[in-house]
Amino acid sequence: MDFETKNVRNVAIAGHGQTGKTTLLEHLLFAGKMISKPAFTDSGKTVSDSSPEEIARHISIYASLAHIPCNNAIINIWDTPGSADFIGEVISAFRSSECAVMLLDSRTGTQVETAKLWRELDRRGKPRLLFINRLDDSRSNFSAASQGVHDEFNVEITPITIPMGSGSSYKGVIDVLHKKAYFKSDKEDELETEGAIPEEYKEAYEQAHNVLLGSAAEGDDDLLVKFIDEGELTDEEVVLGIKNAFADNKIVPCFAGDPLHNSGLTSLLQFIADLGPSPLQRLETTVTANGDPATVKIQPENPVSAFIVKTAGDQFSGKLSYMKVVTGTLQAESELNNINQGKKEKINKLYRCIGKKLIEVSSVQAGDICIATKLATAKTSDTLAADVNALPYKPLRSPEPVYSVAIFSDDKKKEAKISDILFKSTETDRTITYVYNSETRQNVLSGMGELHLAILLDRIKTENNIEVQTAVPRIAYRETIQRKAEAEYTHKKQSGGHGQYAKVVLSVEPLARGDNYKFTNAVFGGAIPKNYIPGVEKGVKQSMEHGVLAGYPVVDIAVTVLDGKDHPVDSSDLAFQIAARNALADAMRNASAILLEPIMNVSILAETKYLGDIMSDVSSRRGRILGQNAIGNGIEEIKAQIPQAELLRYAIDLRSITSSTGSFETSFDHYDPVTGKLAETIIAKAKEIQKEEAAKQQ
Repeated sequence: MDFETKNVRNVAIAGHGQTGKTTLLEHLLFAGKMISKPAFTDSGKTVSDSSPEEIARHISIYASLAHIPCNNAIINIWDTPGSADFIGEVISAFRSSECAVMLLDSRTGTQVETAKLWRELDRRGKPRLLFINRLDDSRSNFSAASQGVHDEFNVEITPITIPMGSGSSYKGVIDVLHKKAYFKSDKEDELETEGAIPEEYKEAYEQAHNVLLGSAAEGDDDLLVKFIDEGELTDEEVVLGIKNAFADNKIVPCFAGDPLHNSGLTSLLQFIADLGPSPLQRLETTVTANGDPATVKIQPENPVSAFIVKTAGDQFSGKLSYMKVVTGTLQAESELNNINQGKKEKINKLYRCIGKKLIEVSSVQAGDICIATKLATAKTSDTLAADVNALPYKPLRSPEPVYSVAIFSDDKKKEAKISDILFKSTETDRTITYVYNSETRQNVLSGMGELHLAILLDRIKTENNIEVQTAVPRIAYRETIQRKAEAEYTHKKQSGGHGQYAKVVLSVEPLARGDNYKFTNAVFGGAIPKNYIPGVEKGVKQSMEHGVLAGYPVVDIAVTVLDGKDHPVDSSDLAFQIAARNALADAMRNASAILLEPIMNVSILAETKYLGDIMSDVSSRRGRILGQNAIGNGIEEIKAQIPQAELLRYAIDLRSITSSTGSFETSFDHYDPVTGKLAETIIAKAKEIQKEEAAKQQ
């Protein structure tokens, strides 16, 4: 069935790990009659955790898509991972969704990943609703959890459903919007039943309804005036006000429930279908030829265009391209232009899905999400369009990797195969990078954490019977100078016939950190003919590729050519290159060359109780605390600067310090000097590696 854009709802379920996201989707599918019976997460049979690695580890690793028809609408729902290691999957889901369901454990309230994901939604300006889970637990506290979100994120919480009791006395939920109650069943395969609001909960309902009225008034100026004047709104006005306020991100609708007993799901589904924002209310962003952003309305009238939000592999169907249709209607058996690759792309069959189950469809309208199989050139973030001159859509944001390993194999054939597999992996997971670092001469695999890379390497071993060897990556150090100095070098070689001769006198002085390089020709009187000056600069740059301390690149240096001498017969461009290379090396030795190391900006999110241990650990890593910020609910953000060499195992160590609850992000900031015994150790190690590599080449 082809759904009109106005009836499409795209939603991402997100939250901290182990808050019940997969269980929520499983039971929503059951409530929506898309599956006959819900499965437990530890059974390995849930719709959304279907890969071998997810089944083995009992966690969500990949964003999984399903759909539920409800009240003439189609609800496309993403189940996203809760671990920071798989944030790339969450980004794909957020990009293709108009709103999110933020899942909260009623026992713990806001956690580290909750805060990070909330920020990500704020950055995108996308509305979200709150579903507070596990209300049948004796430690549950619905009021504290919802109030915590209000306090921490300074948002207006609007009660759509509220719980009837808690713990062992939990009976179900009251739908404040529709003025009815839903009573839970004690059996996992039975749906909740509708009934009148019990007398004992009438007061709680009235209080919640008053809050609901105030929130509805926020959605429309006329409603606000009426509410102020009369203190009441009709049921139709309340629905309209809540719908507008939610779409405009003015309120956070709040739901209570216990998905394991199918409680609170009817109201949630109906709210998303009836009041959730449609794609018509959102904009997509394109990128112009000069790199500027431009907005595009999601509408079915224009020529078809689509954006690929995710790429995956299936053993039966091959390559799967998950795409959101932005404009027009996408037809099966059609041909589009891949704007990013500059090639034609044949669209064969189109599918909806329920997890790994594909359901063929003939067409999909703007705003909807579908899957195309076996696209020849398309990759994640590519734009497909009927118009060959269409602008590409803004690519997905890829966060900076926080954990890296060097990859190698003693078998060159296996190493080539490993590289081929890893390059293909970067196409399906944009948070993975695999590059050859020419400075350290290593193949480096980077991702969002130790678990992220461990799962990838385990899969390679299982599927290809290849054991991948790993090592700690080397650091890309730099060399520079501390003071001004001069040097001269004469290159003279005679071996019959024309010889080689060139003399170069130059000076060096340090530049400000980050200025990199400056070359000045201060030769007077033609001591070095002008046609040889480019050769001199080329020799200087060649020498800067390998410094005098440990062979690291040289930066932040000003080189001035002062004098020199040529020979009418034996001088050449090559001779001046050689003389300049050696003159710069001698000048650097005279200018007190030093080692530089990369310093990273680090943002750490962790619970307050771990603050002292984290700060102590940062100091032990030669780090510097820049500040801290209370996020709320006992969560702190710590900003610091730490040498990159001290962060190689930080993803592992921070998990250990914080009992796997902390997370961090990094970005390069600057280079700083390394001195003393540490510099001596680094230099000695670099020379040892150079000897080993030279021996291998002999």
